[in-house]
Amino acid sequence: MITVVLIKPQNSSNIGFISRAMANFDLHKLIIIEPLCNHLDNTAVKTSKHALTILKRAKVKKYDYFSNIKKDFDLVIGTTSVLGTDYNIPRTPIQPDEFVNKINNENIALVFGNEGTGLNNDEIKKCDFIVTIPTSKKYPALNISHAASILFYELYKIKGKNKINKDIAPVTAKEKEIIMKKLIIILNNIKFSTKEKKETQVITWKRIFEKAMMSKRESFVVMGLLKKIEDKFNKS
Repeated sequence: MITVVLIKPQNSSNIGFISRAMANFDLHKLIIIEPLCNHLDNTAVKTSKHALTILKRAKVKKYDYFSNIKKDFDLVIGTTSVLGTDYNIPRTPIQPDEFVNKINNENIALVFGNEGTGLNNDEIKKCDFIVTIPTSKKYPALNISHAASILFYELYKIKGKNKINKDIAPVTAKEKEIIMKKLIIILNNIKFSTKEKKETQVITWKRIFEKAMMSKRESFVVMGLLKKIEDKFNKS
């Protein structure tokens, strides 16, 4: 279970956008620690769109709550764009994919700092580890709602229930073999100036079909086309 924790957010539109992103990726619990704005003002409501329920159910806490946050969570994970050196161990981060692979079914707080200052060193020390999103060195800081959306997506990609390709059967090795056999039959009916050029065609098309990542249905369409071409050669 993931709970999103915002520390002293200063822009109500960001709170609304984060709520919206939470709804996009099946996250529902939001804690706001000492907001510097009204998290239920018209701007927050408008930007939250259809995630108003998350916004209204958000728990608002005093800053002291964060000092003892570990009593409510198995893992407290901070976020930052300010990286540390080898000597600043608390700010040694991991990347989003590593973060997702480290968690299982724990009760987790995913913590975002204030838009202007991020998490300070004391706040980071209260986190079990820090995650950062790789960005350009010229402009590393993401808008907080954008950063949140990226991390929510990374979580949902692995942990989410809605797998977009779950009903699409992938092509099998047997079907790839059939496609190549049909293609070789066609190539055998085409004159090449050298044997090597024909071999290059076979190798190239095999690589193309291997990289294509076809579905089973797409492989049948390819087989059908190759069969029609083969029939044309047989009639000629």
